Amino acid sequence: MSGIEDLYREIILDHYRNPRNRGSLPVPPALRAEGYNPLCGDEVVVYLRVEDGTISDVKIEGQGCSISQSSASMMSAAVKGRTVHYARALIGAFKRMMTVHEANLEGETREGADDSEEVKLGDLEALRGVVKFPVRIKCATLSWNTLAQALDEAETAGSADGGD
Repeated sequence: MSGIEDLYREIILDHYRNPRNRGSLPVPPALRAEGYNPLCGDEVVVYLRVEDGTISDVKIEGQGCSISQSSASMMSAAVKGRTVHYARALIGAFKRMMTVHEANLEGETREGADDSEEVKLGDLEALRGVVKFPVRIKCATLSWNTLAQALDEAETAGSADGGD
């Protein structure tokens, strides 16, 4: 196993063993969204507080495999204190990484990719290896889809306006 894969494994295990932003927020004022993966039983609950277009707080509850729970922890750390606009761009970048074509695994560039939103994934790159195991992609994207649902609810409630 290469050194970078060892590093990525350590990042994923660290988030699984020491989840960030674990817990709940009072609803309201926070929003609550639930995600469930019927294929493996993973569950994620995202509590989101948005003020003036910024994610002022996010908490995560749930249970499941190390990939789903690590991804949720990493997602919460990546979006807390960021604007809704940034969070949506990050969701798009993460999901593009999860749908990467096999050719990208060989180092080839992806044609037709929408790179209009340049977002650095940082530690989230540790989850890139999940694409080698298609049945685990839903585990990795569960919290991101749940976050998108919570952001949609925040937008409907009018608390997602005001930032970019």
